[in-house]
Amino acid sequence: MRILALAILAIGIVSIGPVAAQTYDPAYPVCLRVYGPATYYECRYTSLPQCNASASGRSAQCVINPYFGGYQRHRQVY
Repeated sequence: MRILALAILAIGIVSIGPVAAQTYDPAYPVCLRVYGPATYYECRYTSLPQCNASASGRSAQCVINPYFGGYQRHRQVY
């Protein structure tokens, strides 16, 4: 019985496959898309001018993050 359970577990783990990471970070409104052998996004910019300065001279472009959650204002509780 134990061998059967381990076999089912092993088949389940192998069949899952690789997991993809989230492309966009919802904490930042602007992302830099870098082109090359491995195209990827760097979502760590707070404005387009800041991102454009980083993209200058590179094979990259700035894009608005479609998953940006917005700035959160915390209410002060009295």
